[in-house]
Amino acid sequence: MARKPRLHAPGGLYHVILRGNAREDVFLTQADRRYFYDLLAEGVERFGYRVHAFCLMTNHLHLALQAGESSLSAGMQNLSFRYTRHLNARLDRIGHVFQGRFKAFLVDHDRYGLALVRYLHLNPVRSRMVSHPGGYAWSSHRAYVGQEVLAWLTTNWILGQFGNQLDPARRRFAAFVDAGARDGHSEVFYGGQADGRVVGEEDFLKKVLPKHETIRKPPSLKQIVAYVCEGYGLTEDALSAQGRGRQTAQARALAAWLAIQLRSCALTEVAEHFSRSPSTLSHQIANLEKLSRSPGEIADALRKHLYAIMQA
Repeated sequence: MARKPRLHAPGGLYHVILRGNAREDVFLTQADRRYFYDLLAEGVERFGYRVHAFCLMTNHLHLALQAGESSLSAGMQNLSFRYTRHLNARLDRIGHVFQGRFKAFLVDHDRYGLALVRYLHLNPVRSRMVSHPGGYAWSSHRAYVGQEVLAWLTTNWILGQFGNQLDPARRRFAAFVDAGARDGHSEVFYGGQADGRVVGEEDFLKKVLPKHETIRKPPSLKQIVAYVCEGYGLTEDALSAQGRGRQTAQARALAAWLAIQLRSCALTEVAEHFSRSPSTLSHQIANLEKLSRSPGEIADALRKHLYAIMQA
């Protein structure tokens, strides 16, 4: 079954998760984590999202992000791609760092926002890495309680719910987090039964799903073909012709890859449109998919195409 498209809600709060490929470590040194901090700081400026909370574990990480007007996917793809490039360059290797695409759950911030931040801050405690959240150096908890300054972290929305004066608000927030220390793992923050992309009750679902499902409908195959033809300077008829020119073959493969990535239609429909066999296109799509997951200029270009066609 095809995955549902991501929900893009400008101003919405998301629980974002990135896991290490094959459960391998993604942060090996303090310098790695500091570099990831720099990428988050840059993302705040470049993509307009806000970081309300985070926790960098050893083989995975959690973020509580508020989306800006730009697609959250663009920011997260840039983040994961650039960190992968950094780590692979430092270790003189190639390959995946993260397991598949990032997970993002749209959260009812009124009902679950505070609880999500507490849940993230207590992750190292649940994992028995530390006995108290303040003892873990790589989450946003220390910044919330005044032990660290991170200019790119937004704390006023959360702390503002504990009072108008900063120091008392910090103390109340710390007590709130401590009160949840005995809570175990919760599936609540990993999507609901009604819709796996959302953390919220029925009233929240009714408010966000119809609106954003309509707004973020994937582009049609016709739109994708037109986009690719414009970029390559080709006519639509040329993509279906029997000739095997290199440029035409590359354009056809890109259009097919975009259509499958964006779940615009089934492979058989793409094959019929281009008068090609599904097996031939499947092979070409697989090649591009492999390239998209490897560091380099081609992967960067493919991600730019995905973002561009979604904004068209």
